[in-house]
Amino acid sequence: MSDPASSGVSLLGPAEIRDLAGMLDLTPTKKLGQNFVIDANTVRKIVRVAKVETGDVVVEVGPGLGSLTLGLLEAGASVVAVEIDHRLAEQLPLTVSQLAPAAKLTVIREDALRIRSLPDEPSRLVANLPYNVSVPVLLHLLEHFPGIRSGVVMVQAEVGHRLAAEPGSKVYGSPSVKAAWYGEWRTAGQVSRQVFWPVPNVDSVLVGFERVGTGLDTEELRVRTFEIVDAAFGQRRKMLRQALAELFGSSQAAIAVLEAAGIAPTARGESLTVHDFLAIARASLALAE
Repeated sequence: MSDPASSGVSLLGPAEIRDLAGMLDLTPTKKLGQNFVIDANTVRKIVRVAKVETGDVVVEVGPGLGSLTLGLLEAGASVVAVEIDHRLAEQLPLTVSQLAPAAKLTVIREDALRIRSLPDEPSRLVANLPYNVSVPVLLHLLEHFPGIRSGVVMVQAEVGHRLAAEPGSKVYGSPSVKAAWYGEWRTAGQVSRQVFWPVPNVDSVLVGFERVGTGLDTEELRVRTFEIVDAAFGQRRKMLRQALAELFGSSQAAIAVLEAAGIAPTARGESLTVHDFLAIARASLALAE
């Protein structure tokens, strides 16, 4: 990571954030999950936890007015920023040209759930994700950009704890398993509500991840596993033989698949690891042949 004092980059504070918003006649909207970070120390903490280094290509979703963008650029990274709001997408390069004139920034005006390619292949994902789409955006990016090896995202605390949950936890569910398909997840610190403008009515956490080579590499297996995960947690109070009955055609068919996978038909989804769900998917495909 480069030395902030010698980077030639200036970060945004509360006054600058409000001035930019006023200039753009921008009122942050709940629909787009817009809560802008106004604290430079928090920005630097996120960048530090993400272990961003000089030369990294970082994809950032929802850069907003540029608080985190400038922190990433200060660390020496190249940033590919995906922003759906046209006013913010048009303003961000202007802000960066003033506060980080030598930095490398590419802005893509697009819905992050729709992108399939980027001009540079990102190696890290670092973002303050809109609360309403955080899990779908994460899973979409990890699916379509295998070059993303690690990252840190700021999300609603409830979502963050769910992403990092282990089997058996009360908050372990479909997002936990799907996230685990791609790598290992951990909570990496709480974030005060006071560092945002406007102040949200929910708590936030940082969640870090490292992509691991699990061998879970075929699209057919991923799709089948995710179908089974959704079915298992769609009726999480039921035993798997019941919860998967509709997906497999009957409870007897579900029992046959589960037994072939070495999973007790009386188990519940909340007790299974991603590898257990993968075993069920493999068994179901093998029995269907």
